[in-house]
Amino acid sequence: MISRSHLVPFFVASMLIIIVPGPSVLFTLARAVAWGRAVAVLTVFGNSCGTLLLSAVIALGLGPALQRYGALTRIVQVAGGVYLLYLGVEALRHRRAHAATMTDPGGERPSPWRTIRQGFTVGVLNPKSLVFFAAIFPHFVDRHHGSVTAQLLVLGVLFSVMAFFSDSTWGVVAGTAREWLAGDPRRLVALRTTGGVVMCGLGASILGAALGL
Repeated sequence: MISRSHLVPFFVASMLIIIVPGPSVLFTLARAVAWGRAVAVLTVFGNSCGTLLLSAVIALGLGPALQRYGALTRIVQVAGGVYLLYLGVEALRHRRAHAATMTDPGGERPSPWRTIRQGFTVGVLNPKSLVFFAAIFPHFVDRHHGSVTAQLLVLGVLFSVMAFFSDSTWGVVAGTAREWLAGDPRRLVALRTTGGVVMCGLGASILGAALGL
């Protein structure tokens, strides 16, 4: 269904966007630093469920349009590249405030069900995932290689599974090193700065590819 030649580039692009400390990763890290590894992993589980639902909605809504209007792919990619640049710049501008929030989430330890529910909400409303699904997934779809909608659904499942394992690793590591991370805010600022730079670079590359630069 999905062209094999597209799988390796898809995995590379997916890992780049997954490991970038965006809303989902920052939320997981905040939970890990505040309440430990178990809460972090439950957060990631809920987040991945939200991401999977979001990918399905994008596939079912965008797939038929892309199948019918090939030129729409470039328009979506340009919009996505611009928005990723915006997210990267915002991450750099507010990196110190975001780092402070991660060490002081407030409130008491949430129950397992509440943790999953909150993770789901962050995942389904994550603008980074929304942009990735809408702007980048179509790049790995072959309109002459079967149903575009089915291909987008498969890519969404693969992305969600990869995100679960990657974000869980973030959570476990952060939960283990919670005192070290919270002990020096500069470490969290550096993490957020790296995320902003990577998002800017990914946005610029998407924009350049869409415009043929």
